[in-house]
Amino acid sequence: MIQNDDILLKPQLLFAFLKTLPLILLGLTFLLLAWFLSPYFILFSIGGCGAAWYRLLYIRSFKYLITAEYIRITYGIFLKRTDQVEMYRVKDYTISQSFILQVFKLMHLTLITTDINNQAVQLEGIPESTIIDTIRERVLQARHNNNIYELN
Repeated sequence: MIQNDDILLKPQLLFAFLKTLPLILLGLTFLLLAWFLSPYFILFSIGGCGAAWYRLLYIRSFKYLITAEYIRITYGIFLKRTDQVEMYRVKDYTISQSFILQVFKLMHLTLITTDINNQAVQLEGIPESTIIDTIRERVLQARHNNNIYELN
């Protein structure tokens, strides 16, 4: 159940397209080979385009729900998987942007946690924003609410 202060993020369509571009180009290359050399290359072209379409849908299936208490990541097309990390377990944050991501105002956010199953939570291809400030405030509030103190 999504409340008013919850944030739902998904990888942008442009990011998914850029990630599948090599498969699309491979499919087009096989299409050209089928045109000039042998019609049997059309099977490889269809396979490459099918793999690109699946990859695009898979990347777009990721949903990142950020609440005051937890971060929930849901993904998958045929088999859905949901991972959840409690907000008070987040230790560190890293934002990375390659040149192409900077041009299209996208970013990758990596959250380092103390959770054994999800030591690094990655939110890829999300729009550039000040989400890190919101997450930081929610982490501090969750630690305060659960009486959790960090010892060095």
